[in-house]
Amino acid sequence: MKECVFLAQQYRMHKAGFVNIVGNPNVGKSTLMNQLVGERISIATFKAQTTRHRIMGIVNTDDMQIVFSDTPGVLKPNYKLQESMLAFSESALADADVLLYVTDVVENPEKNMDFLEKVQKMTIPVLLLINKIDQSDQKALGDLVEKWHSLLPKAEILPISALNKFGTDMLLKRIQELLPDSPPYFEKDQLTDKPARFFVSEIIREKILLYYDKEIPYSVEVTVESFKESDKRIDIRAVIYVERESQKGIIIGHQGYALKKVGTESRKALERFFGKPIFLETYVKVDKDWRSSQRELDAFGYNPE
Repeated sequence: MKECVFLAQQYRMHKAGFVNIVGNPNVGKSTLMNQLVGERISIATFKAQTTRHRIMGIVNTDDMQIVFSDTPGVLKPNYKLQESMLAFSESALADADVLLYVTDVVENPEKNMDFLEKVQKMTIPVLLLINKIDQSDQKALGDLVEKWHSLLPKAEILPISALNKFGTDMLLKRIQELLPDSPPYFEKDQLTDKPARFFVSEIIREKILLYYDKEIPYSVEVTVESFKESDKRIDIRAVIYVERESQKGIIIGHQGYALKKVGTESRKALERFFGKPIFLETYVKVDKDWRSSQRELDAFGYNPE
């Protein structure tokens, strides 16, 4: 009985909660997530729809645990993959203790009003973050704040620049103030909810996003067939799936040059991520119209439930 009372008293002094990050594509959600967590959890590129999954990053102190959650950009779905991505974003509205709605200085505040109307109805604290303020001036920013205040009158509005770390310390302090009293949800040494294989796939997909143009990166999925770790190195075999034979040829490139470049850059990034030598093998396979197949999407882990 005394032990139970002690634990109850201990957790009354401990804060923990889910802080979910939502918003339209390409406004800087993943960059913000990485800054707040202090680790590179989410891949971040200049291309929209970079994030496809809901990814958690966990910040721990002795008396606090913040479970951040990065989500795909909100968009009107054109195929089943985008339906799954939207479901990840909408699920973040259901279990948040604090919601971070990220916008920037260039997007139309009334974009995707259907999703915004769901945010308007939320009763939890909502922090409206206007990102990339280094790309605006004081008057334009003031007009934008007024517009957002009319759309989300209950939200706290904070101008930030995630890339330049402006306003992120103040944001983190405000999040800490809003967290409910709670025991931790995860072990105190845990950084994320995703396994190592997930980050291998994401790092390879990031390089494909960076090195290929047009539709090719959006037709690609990466899976890890083998991940064998020893004291000295990690051996990885990964498969890059595309939807068309023509896309397979583009990914491989003339005499395999393009695939070799992706493999080399991915290996370097993986070695930085895992802190040990990596032996990486990559293969390319065709999985016709995988983005529109629910069976394939389930197999690739696009199930928000």
